[in-house]
Amino acid sequence: MGIIYNKKSKVETRKILRKLSTPQEIILWSKLRAKRFCGLKFRRQYSIGDYIIDFYCPEKKLVVELDGYQHKNKEQKDYDKIRTKYLNGLGIEVLRFWNNEVNKNLDGVMLKIEEYLN
Repeated sequence: MGIIYNKKSKVETRKILRKLSTPQEIILWSKLRAKRFCGLKFRRQYSIGDYIIDFYCPEKKLVVELDGYQHKNKEQKDYDKIRTKYLNGLGIEVLRFWNNEVNKNLDGVMLKIEEYLN
């Protein structure tokens, strides 16, 4: 298997996605960045295989995804299932949260992430 983490072919797309972060991604990143959360390093808009994920903790093999309204349609749900199956096949766990969970219950989101990490 070739390089699957942070492929060079995804560099520009990752940069664009970081610049276009949603308000919820910015809020969550402020909690996760610079080893602020549980002393663990998280990466933002990180690529694994052909997928670019919102947040990744390599040490714990954990992906954290924030989903907006577009994730409610069937095509996106099917895509998300395929993507999650691929990541799980690499031994990576995926936690998904709705954007409105970050808006309304950030402490609850952080608690769920912390529970997984411990």
